[in-house]
Amino acid sequence: MRFGRHIFLGVLLLSIAVSGGRAEAQGSPTTKDVEESSLVSVPPRTWIVDAAANELTALHHNDSYLRYRTHTVSEKGNLVRDVAESKDGTVARLVKKDEKPLSEDVDTAERQRLNDLITSPSNYFRHVRNGESDRKMADKLIPLMADAMIYTYTPGQPQTGKNGGATEVVLDYRPDPKFNPPNTEAQALTGLEGRIWIDAKSHYLVRMEGTISHGVNFGWGMLAHIYPGGKLVLDQTSAGDGRWIYTYFSMKLSVRALMLKTVNVETESTSSDVQKIGPMSYQNAIRMLLDTPLPGR
Repeated sequence: MRFGRHIFLGVLLLSIAVSGGRAEAQGSPTTKDVEESSLVSVPPRTWIVDAAANELTALHHNDSYLRYRTHTVSEKGNLVRDVAESKDGTVARLVKKDEKPLSEDVDTAERQRLNDLITSPSNYFRHVRNGESDRKMADKLIPLMADAMIYTYTPGQPQTGKNGGATEVVLDYRPDPKFNPPNTEAQALTGLEGRIWIDAKSHYLVRMEGTISHGVNFGWGMLAHIYPGGKLVLDQTSAGDGRWIYTYFSMKLSVRALMLKTVNVETESTSSDVQKIGPMSYQNAIRMLLDTPLPGR
């Protein structure tokens, strides 16, 4: 069901979108004003403001296009896809299933699906419009996080060791009890707490860990309920020229939607083989994917 899917995507986007709100009052220090030795001298929220602006840029990635491979294990199976960003939107080709090369029948069906999209732009752009609702949700949630959370510097500033040796600023966060969610999706922010790592130089999110610390109701529990104990983890890395992309994402949640049975959602996904590509139409992006030999053949 669509709303249940939005709940999951909303929590996912919380992990990706460490948000901002407005900057501190005029005259307050920013992260660009301090030396490395004084990184923790500015208000923690200031780092979130900077990271938020960068996450919005990454979300829309205007005039920047990547190709990469995703490996996702979920209720839909164990799937590897070749993904390309085009001027019109993202396209993806299934290239491996259940850790095995595609059978001839599955490959033929996937090729037919993609060729049908080439000859039917209306179907492709209908798919793009459906995806836009998820992006619009992120645009709504990102500006709320600074008000929804209380941020504090993590004692000892433990580094991830995954950022090429670059210095990271580490913040713990927890829900602000004074936060009043302005919309249904924002209810998810009231139950999330954890830790954030931000690259001190670029101000991009490097890692985020989140736990559903207490149950969250959507529509007074009639639309959905997320049970406490859920876990979220996200790692990101630089793809160059101001683009960052996730390298690892995992989500484990127990959710009851529309007062029906409880569903356990487990997803683990990685991305790899990231490369920059030039701007192209979605049709040419599909042709590029189809012209690439399948792995293991």
